[in-house]
Amino acid sequence: MDNIAIKVTDVEKIYKLYDKPSDRIREALGFGRGKHHTEHHALKGVNLTIRQGECVGIIGTNGSGKSTILKIITGVLNATRGTVEVNGRISALLELGAGFNMEYNGIENIYLNGTMIGFSEKEIDEKLEAILEFADIGEYVYQPVKTYSSGMFVRLAFAVAINIEPEILIVDEALSVGDVFFQAKCYHKFEEFKEMGKTIVFVSHDLSSISKYCDRVVLLNQGTKLGEGRPKEMIDIYKQVLVGQYAAPEAEQDRLLDDEELRRAASGGKAGMKSGGKAGSAEQDAAVAENPELLEYGSKKAVITEYYITDEQGIRTSAIIKGSTFSICMKVRMEEDIQAPIFAFTIKNVRGTEITGTNTMFEKAFLDPVYAGDIREVSFKQEMNLQGGDYLLSLGVTGYENDDFTVYHRLYDVLNLSVISDKDTVGFYDMNSEVEVRSVEG
Repeated sequence: MDNIAIKVTDVEKIYKLYDKPSDRIREALGFGRGKHHTEHHALKGVNLTIRQGECVGIIGTNGSGKSTILKIITGVLNATRGTVEVNGRISALLELGAGFNMEYNGIENIYLNGTMIGFSEKEIDEKLEAILEFADIGEYVYQPVKTYSSGMFVRLAFAVAINIEPEILIVDEALSVGDVFFQAKCYHKFEEFKEMGKTIVFVSHDLSSISKYCDRVVLLNQGTKLGEGRPKEMIDIYKQVLVGQYAAPEAEQDRLLDDEELRRAASGGKAGMKSGGKAGSAEQDAAVAENPELLEYGSKKAVITEYYITDEQGIRTSAIIKGSTFSICMKVRMEEDIQAPIFAFTIKNVRGTEITGTNTMFEKAFLDPVYAGDIREVSFKQEMNLQGGDYLLSLGVTGYENDDFTVYHRLYDVLNLSVISDKDTVGFYDMNSEVEVRSVEG
């Protein structure tokens, strides 16, 4: 179709791994019988279609094939099998500065990189001022790059890559370079690309950025495309993969999960959790906005049996007035002995960005062992300083077993938390500034 920017069809990437260099030579020359290598499948029959103007995120654990597929799309690597079609000029933020000559100064490297990307000298002349302004490394641009600090090096490399006018932008963990001010500039440029309708493929471990910028997310795991869909659904499944507690439905192991299956997986099967409303009156039931498709997983050595939010009068509700105190509560039943359970909560905005949260380990509030049959009621009391709006509450019980982090029970986006406010400031939360304005004589 005419509006397809990138089409990846049945792409596989197999690396040959040799125990020692001589094995590579022996195999190349045909000495001895059989293979002298083992095969590593970095990608296994991956299919991907990205349309013009889309911002698509790719997430997955280390070694899942994220960077490999980007390098195949950009032509840095060749696929072992399969095809890749790209319609449009690509700018790739992969290994920043990989094409720099360390003996050249900054200006010379700008022209060198621009030429490698495919620009004429005249086109680079037109972009030079914008590149130098973005990099903001001053007179160092006339010095050999081998004299640069690592921060100056990546600033210049990023400025070169971002200030051309590509139709397709490929980004691999490159938006966190330099100091906080330069990062803000990078993200602003990224937003400009989105507003201009550029096609963007974005790989990052920063799930907040993935959730904020991406229209669609692809999840890779061990070289296989596990699924694709809305950012929130894919991030929730990815979190299960991270702690080794995601398994595709038995009948679906050998094929890609479709949208309905992803929704079912993300909801954790809806195992009939009891909300705070279940323990309260009918009026309390109506006041608590519980997610009917919550994500639930864990080993269940400890189980969250009840959860709710109370206002400063102790009334169960999902609406809290900004500036007042409120409590996040849960009841947990221990199914087995646990050395030191950790009780936690996280608050996210509706786009999936984690805003705040804490746990009993951080707060040094409970570090005791518990035993099978024990029940603990946990309450986190705090002041509501978030801006007015809707948020999502997640709860968890975790711990360490022989130094290994273990999830006993997690409930993602279990309750809606609405903050009622008549004064909102900038950002996620209010600094509660005390303002003083005084007249002075000139």
